[in-house]
Amino acid sequence: MSSLSVGSPGLWSRLLARISYRQAWVLVLVAGGLNVISFAPVGAWPCQLIGMALLFSLLLQPHIKATPRRVAWLAWAYSFAWLFSCTSWLLIAMVRYGGMPSSLAVAALALLCGALAIYAALSTTIGLWVQRRWALSDAELLLVVLPILWMFNEWLRGWVLTGFPWSIAGYAYTNTPLAGFAPVVGVYGLSLFSAVLSGMIAWLGMTGLRRTPLVVSGVLTVVIVGGGALLHQVEWTQPIGKPLNVRLLQGNVAQDMKFDPEHLSESLALYRDMLTAAPADLIVTPETAFPIVTSALPRDFLPRLNAYAQQTRSAMLLGLVIQDSEDRYTNSLLGFSPQYANQAYRYDKHHLVPFGEFIPFGFRWFVRMMQIPMGDLSTAGMLQAPMAVGDQFVMPDICYESLFGEEIAAQLAHQQSSGQPMASILLNASNLAWYGDSVAMPQHLQFAQMRVLETGRPWIGATNTGATVVLDAHAHVQAQLPHLQRGVLQAAVQGYGGMTPYIRWGNLGILILALLSGTAVCGWSRYRQRASQS
Repeated sequence: MSSLSVGSPGLWSRLLARISYRQAWVLVLVAGGLNVISFAPVGAWPCQLIGMALLFSLLLQPHIKATPRRVAWLAWAYSFAWLFSCTSWLLIAMVRYGGMPSSLAVAALALLCGALAIYAALSTTIGLWVQRRWALSDAELLLVVLPILWMFNEWLRGWVLTGFPWSIAGYAYTNTPLAGFAPVVGVYGLSLFSAVLSGMIAWLGMTGLRRTPLVVSGVLTVVIVGGGALLHQVEWTQPIGKPLNVRLLQGNVAQDMKFDPEHLSESLALYRDMLTAAPADLIVTPETAFPIVTSALPRDFLPRLNAYAQQTRSAMLLGLVIQDSEDRYTNSLLGFSPQYANQAYRYDKHHLVPFGEFIPFGFRWFVRMMQIPMGDLSTAGMLQAPMAVGDQFVMPDICYESLFGEEIAAQLAHQQSSGQPMASILLNASNLAWYGDSVAMPQHLQFAQMRVLETGRPWIGATNTGATVVLDAHAHVQAQLPHLQRGVLQAAVQGYGGMTPYIRWGNLGILILALLSGTAVCGWSRYRQRASQS
């Protein structure tokens, strides 16, 4: 065993040794559920550090560690409670607007969270197997292997079966020194570093604050926290061009009225009047502000808006569902402006939401029960051109797409490498009215702040009920409308150009770093074994 091994147990470890497996289950369920307050709007990120440290400590208790099944189930329970508490707003959509019985809605959400929690169960079980296979010390497990595997667990959750990267651990640190790493390693890198800090807390608790753990932990804290603070001072991108005068429209149309035929003309008139109330460099509606397909709109509706854009030299982005053929519909943003006088700009959502926008095989019954309108849409390719507005280039995405930072980075990298105009402003059009006045809105905004940190570009968001907001290139809220109120947000938005390391590498950088670190620790342990035997 190396000098970094746990050694004699500390008080924390002795207390945990008295906890039965069933009691450990209750503890991790509570710790996992409390993670919801580590994200916006509360932002109590230390809760996450301590909760994960508790999980890691329990996994190393002899009566739990000796049985891989117990390790897997504890990690599963922790992740399940984390996911369920952070996505409980989905129940609002299923029950209030989908008409699903409450019991069935809870069961459906539990099934989703339970399936996603399998990644955490596998990652920790593999971690304990790696420790046995390569004779790693508990310190090496806590500080390197478990944090790496936890990051891989979240990364897999973010793309397997189209991905569900909601409440990734790294999002909790958008307003901490760790945020300085975001332009380099992205949100998954922050997840890795936060898990290292949790492992460090567990190690200190289990060793009774002995000298070696204190020194090593002090160095790690300086490197991670101090390094993030220093990187936060680096200006990866620079202002370019003239600021845009933007108008972001928040209609606050109740979700149960939005698709009601009796209120259709009211919704159309509302956004038409808001669009034409005053000119601006860029005017944006929320996602599906016009809740019928383009073929069903009044014949002169879109031409009149286009004519207004041409006359006032304004640019407009309209959220609607475009019908291209009898069986092809897309969730889109349609752009009018003098720069697109001959052909309207168009952005089609490419990363669709399972069950809400496309139907996985065998689940059509679920979408029918949920009464989801236009629940099976077509997709477009990920690489779509930004919209030119003045001397800026605005890159849109729609709602859920803002969770996929690697896709946004890939689009920017492609624009740069192909010689196309590179987007200088990020834009998101959403409709979060499905989720009421829940934590979905502040969490969605926090995730947008991560996209700003990763790319070094300002972000503007137009939503039906909130959060309609402008974030500057440093992820600070520049302007915002109150939730659940009708209004227009006017602001000047300065575009930024340049490349962050994350744009160049995406998630590849942190994945390679994690693999190299894990390999080095296992190799060092093997070398140590052979040296002791010779």
